[in-house]
Amino acid sequence: MSEDLRLDILNKLDAEGSIADTSATFKDVSVESIIGALKSLEIQEKVGYTTLTTETWSLEPEGQYQLDNGSYEAQIFYAVPAGDQGISIDELKAKYGKNAILGQGKGFKNKWIKKAGNNIVRLVDEIVDQTKLDLEVVKNTGEHPQKDVLKDLKRRSLVKSTKFLSYAVNKGQNFSTDLKKQSTDLTVEMLQSGQWKNAEFKKFNFDSLGVNLEGGNLHPIMKVREEFRQIFFQMGFEEMATNDFIETAFWNFDALYVPQQHSARDLQDTFFIGEPAQANSLPGFWQTVKDAHEKGGYGSIGYRCPWSEAEAKRLVLRTHTTSVSSHVLNKLAQEPYRPAKYFSIDRVYRNEATDCTHLAEFHQIEGVIVDKNMSLGSLIDFLNKFFRRMGLNKLRFKPAYNPYTEPSMEIFAWHDHFGKWIEIGNSGMFRPEMLRPLGLEEGVQVAGFGLSLERPTMLMYDIKDIRELVGHGVDLGLIKSGPACRLDKGIASEAMKAEAN
Repeated sequence: MSEDLRLDILNKLDAEGSIADTSATFKDVSVESIIGALKSLEIQEKVGYTTLTTETWSLEPEGQYQLDNGSYEAQIFYAVPAGDQGISIDELKAKYGKNAILGQGKGFKNKWIKKAGNNIVRLVDEIVDQTKLDLEVVKNTGEHPQKDVLKDLKRRSLVKSTKFLSYAVNKGQNFSTDLKKQSTDLTVEMLQSGQWKNAEFKKFNFDSLGVNLEGGNLHPIMKVREEFRQIFFQMGFEEMATNDFIETAFWNFDALYVPQQHSARDLQDTFFIGEPAQANSLPGFWQTVKDAHEKGGYGSIGYRCPWSEAEAKRLVLRTHTTSVSSHVLNKLAQEPYRPAKYFSIDRVYRNEATDCTHLAEFHQIEGVIVDKNMSLGSLIDFLNKFFRRMGLNKLRFKPAYNPYTEPSMEIFAWHDHFGKWIEIGNSGMFRPEMLRPLGLEEGVQVAGFGLSLERPTMLMYDIKDIRELVGHGVDLGLIKSGPACRLDKGIASEAMKAEAN
C-alpha cells in the first residue's frame, strides 16, 4: 500500500475538511488502492468514510448496431412500401432473417404495421424511431431520465449497466497528517527496552471472522452409515471387524454351504485374485465342511457333488459380509454358549456391469442374531422393530432362495413418497449344514438379514443414479453441503417405548 496515497488523502482532508467523492479527487487511482488506504487510516481512527455507488449505462453491440442502422422495428417499417399491397412476410424474413420477427413484433405493438393475409402493410405514413433516440441518449450521457426505458432496453439486450464504487471521506477523531508505524504485537524486546510505553498499537478487530478453513466433509454414505450403526448399538448389537477384504473361497462360499458348482462362484460374478491365486492352507474343520457338501448330515443329504480343496483355497474379493459373519460365528463357537447379536457395515465386490442402480463395489449392512429356541416368527418380529426405527412401519415378506438360509425371505417396505412397495433387503434362518461345521452346538439357531447401504442413501438424498453418489461422477457440492442424515427419530422413540412395554 502506498504511503504517499495515505498522505495525499490526509493532506486533502486537512486543506478542504472533507472529500466528497474520491473518484473526482483521485481520478487516476484504482478503487482497490483507495479502499486499501482508507481502511489503513480508518484503523488508526484518522478518517471515516462511506461508500458511494454510481451506475453508468452503455450500449451492448446489438444496441450500437441499432443506433447506427435504426431499430429493427424502424427497419421493417421502412422496408414495407406504402399502399395496400405491402410486402410478403417471406420476403421480409429472407432479407432480415430473425430480426424480421423482432421488428414485426415491436412494429405491431407500436401500431405502425399490421398483418394482411401473408403480407405486412403500413398503418401510418411516418414514424419516430424512439428506440434509436433512447439509445443515443444513453450513448451520450451514460444514463436515461426514464427508468422504465432503461429496463426495457436492458431486457432487449441493447444496453448494460456498470456500477462504480467511490468514497466520501471525512476526518476521524484521531485525525492528523502524521503517519506513525503501528505495532501489531507486544514483543519481549519492547517490554525489556520500555519501547512499549511510546509505541502505537493496531487495534484488534474482534468482529472479524477470519479466513474460512476448508475442513473434511463426510460423504452421504458415511452419514447414513452412522445412523444405522447407532440403531444397531441401541438394539444391543456388537460390531464385527471387517478389515479383511480378500477372503478364501472357503470362508466366502464353502463355509456358508454355497456349493462349488453355484453360479455365484463364476468369473462373471466374482473377482478372483490373480497373484497369489490361492491360500496356503484352510482352517482345521475344512473336512467337516467338505462332508456336509458331499454327504450331507444334520438332516440333509448334502449336494452330492465333488468338493475340491484347491477350489476352496482360491482367493477372492469378498462378495458379501456374510464371510465376516462366518468367521465370527466360528470364533463364538469356541466359547461357552451365550446369546449374541452382531452387525457389520462395509464394502463388498461383485463382478457386475455398472449402471444407474449397480456398482461393482458397494456397501452391505448385515446383522446376525445367535440364540436358542428362535423361529421364523422371531426373525419377523425383530425385523419389524428394526425397520420401525428407520421410520418404515409397513413390511411385507416374500419367500426366496438362498444357499445358506432356509427359510429365506425378501423384505419389502411401503414407501409413502413413492406410493409403492420397495425391496429393502433379504433375510433368513442359517441352515444347520452351515452352523454345525462352524462348531455351533445343536439347538443354537442363527437368524440373519442384510441390505445395501447405497439404496437408503439414494432414497434419503433423492439421488436417481448411483454413479452420482460414488465414483468420478460424484457431485462434490453435495458432499460439502449435503445435510446430515436423520432417520425419523420420533418414530424411533415410539418404537423404543413400544418395545419397553
